[in-house]
Amino acid sequence: MSLILAMLAQIRPFATTGAPEPLRPPAGGRHGTEAPAAPAAPPPAPRSRLEFCLDSTTNTPVDAIDDSETWRDAVQGSAKAEPNLCLGSAHARLEHWDEAEAAFLAGRDTAAESDRQMRAKLGAMAGNAALAQGAWERALPPLDMALADARAASDLKLTGEVQIDRARALVGLKREAEASEALVEARTSAADNSLAWLLSATLSRRQGKLAAAQAQIATAAELAPRDAEVGLEAGVIAMLAGNEAAARKSWQSAIATAPASEAAATAKGYLAQLGEGPQSKP
Repeated sequence: MSLILAMLAQIRPFATTGAPEPLRPPAGGRHGTEAPAAPAAPPPAPRSRLEFCLDSTTNTPVDAIDDSETWRDAVQGSAKAEPNLCLGSAHARLEHWDEAEAAFLAGRDTAAESDRQMRAKLGAMAGNAALAQGAWERALPPLDMALADARAASDLKLTGEVQIDRARALVGLKREAEASEALVEARTSAADNSLAWLLSATLSRRQGKLAAAQAQIATAAELAPRDAEVGLEAGVIAMLAGNEAAARKSWQSAIATAPASEAAATAKGYLAQLGEGPQSKP
């Protein structure tokens, strides 16, 4: 669900910071009078129906479902893309993954062909809804379409994010070579995305490419020093490299960062193994 929420933030317009400071004549101009005051900043633009609807998915997702369905049924053609986006988001908030997937796909199919960025985001969200259900094979077609749309829109960040999710689906299908290729583009297009580096490190480690895994997890740790999943994976890689002290430190950091997380629970288990007897590699 994380990418779905991240994408919702991208769809909203950039917040304005007011008009730029105007140039003014010096105080005490030709007639010795004060310069006129700068004009007031223009009022904020009215909020769109999509913004209102997406906001309601956070606190009242059931109401957002009703509103978006009414909105969707009242419009035609490509105008159905936005209400379907809100409908899918509301269902995703409630973890109704089948309904979310269907709404995102319907939105993608009705979006204007020229709006490649919107089509890419909706396709990626549909793929994410399938991934949330472990439906790896079903996730790939919308993610493949999203990738083509993101590339056509020249949106590097979205291209990288879609490739991350394609890699997740491909690993689930045991197509690791293709997943590696997807992650190469993810690291290039979204180099500041720590998840691209974390997944790359995990896949490299599983493939026995320990040196690559160490370099990739180091980059992930630089980008997300307080991510418990990064700390967990860093410890596994360190342990496989024979560095028990570094492994212990990484696992302890994962526990300290997010003590109630699944990553912390796994890290505690690894530390317990080390404390019970000879070093054991997780």
